[in-house]
Formats: sequence, structure tokens, C-alpha cells
Amino acid sequence: MLELSDFTIVIAGLAAANLVIRLGGYYLGAALPQSGAWARGLQALPGTLITALVTLQLLNGGPAEWGAGAVALLVAIVTRSLPVTMITGILTIYILRRMLGGG
Repeated sequence: MLELSDFTIVIAGLAAANLVIRLGGYYLGAALPQSGAWARGLQALPGTLITALVTLQLLNGGPAEWGAGAVALLVAIVTRSLPVTMITGILTIYILRRMLGGG
């Protein structure tokens, strides 16, 4: 008789959960509106989430956070590239925190 170990059961359960999550995301995405006010709101959501997170860091931060925010803003204006701005901001906050002893 074939016996399944706990490890095999966990792996099978995780594989099934992964499949359900992926299919659920696909079907949910297909059901979302493709035009109109709701679609515009959903398209703006990632940018608003990033803005909220950055604002929270600035309000709770010190000189390193404000300096990195200023550098990132300048890079955003010059390059108009979100990936370049994000990488620059992350590197700048890392460097400033090391230099100012905040992290």
C-alpha cells in the first residue's frame, strides 16, 4: 500500500493552493472593468500606494529620508523613469543612513 508522508501532503497542498491563487487572480483580472472610472482608478492604484509609502517614510523620517527624497525627486524630474528613480532613492537612503549613522 502506498503511504504519503507529511512532506508529500504539504507539497501537494501548497501546489494546489498556488494553482487556485493563480487561477483566481486570472479570473478576477478578467472580470475587472477595462474602461470607465473604475478602470482608471485601478490603473492609478499602484502609483498612489507608492506615494503613500514614501510620504509615510518622509513624515516619520529624519535628514537621511528627506535627503533621499530630494535626490529621488530630482532624478524623477530629470529622467521621468520610475525604475531609475526607485533605484536611485533606495541607493541614496542606504548611503545616507550609513553616513549619518541611522541604519
